[in-house]
Amino acid sequence: MCKACSEVGLPEPHFEEYQGFRVTFRRDIFTEEYLRNLGLNERHIKALKYAKEKGKITNKDYQIINSVSRQTATLELGELTNKRILERVGSVGKGTIYQLTKLPNK
Repeated sequence: MCKACSEVGLPEPHFEEYQGFRVTFRRDIFTEEYLRNLGLNERHIKALKYAKEKGKITNKDYQIINSVSRQTATLELGELTNKRILERVGSVGKGTIYQLTKLPNK
């Protein structure tokens, strides 16, 4: 099941003992509840919703949607990358984009 989910870009199922055995399949792990449980702030969540909708986010996008400086955007995108929620694609500079990871680590 895990392999099949991974092959089609879905999060791994969640297995738990609950009145027997229960498996939960998610179409998308990046729900607002999940993001809040990770301790993310409102700007992080706003940016991740944007990345989810558009398929990517840039530093400039982050600056615009959150009304923050370039430095703040860089720091906060770095935090999301360190938490393995976003992955950086491209080298440092204008060509850099950030995409949601397929299966983030908590």
